[in-house]
Amino acid sequence: MTDFLELVKKRQSVRKYSSQQIEEEKINRCIEAARLAPSACNAQPWKFVIVDEPELKLKVAEASESNVLGFNKFTKNCPVIVAVVREAPNLTSKLGMIIKDKPYPIMDVGIAVAHFCLQATEENLGTCIIGWFNEKKIKTLLGIPQRKRLDLLISVGYAADETVLPKQRKSAEQMSVRNKYE
Repeated sequence: MTDFLELVKKRQSVRKYSSQQIEEEKINRCIEAARLAPSACNAQPWKFVIVDEPELKLKVAEASESNVLGFNKFTKNCPVIVAVVREAPNLTSKLGMIIKDKPYPIMDVGIAVAHFCLQATEENLGTCIIGWFNEKKIKTLLGIPQRKRLDLLISVGYAADETVLPKQRKSAEQMSVRNKYE
């Protein structure tokens, strides 16, 4: 197993994919990592829809593009797109949401997606988490009920270039403090 910090350093948003197909067992391990993610009150408010049928994947990719801003054209070239649907929380999570005024299901989905993407990195797969897409169109394409939220898409595939770019992040001192907010 990879050292965790090395894995985190290696994970990056990939927007250029090779044509190599992904082995089913690798996707299954990514799904297992997401399945094991923690969630408020163990609600597990997510469903991952793996889109790997080429014609359907192309339609989903087209629905993720923005002609105005030029976003997400790369999705046409990835072999798999995963649609992440937010499911209803269980009763205790829902009560906690109301009492504490915190969107636990959204947080939970984020944690599960991070688990998926880190496992993909461990599998030598590239991913990109996508938040810009035509939700209504993709929900129709994938048969997702209109009352559900499609929170994110994840493009998945082997990176065309495996170069790990240096991360530009705030320093630890800029993004953390001890004992008191300053």
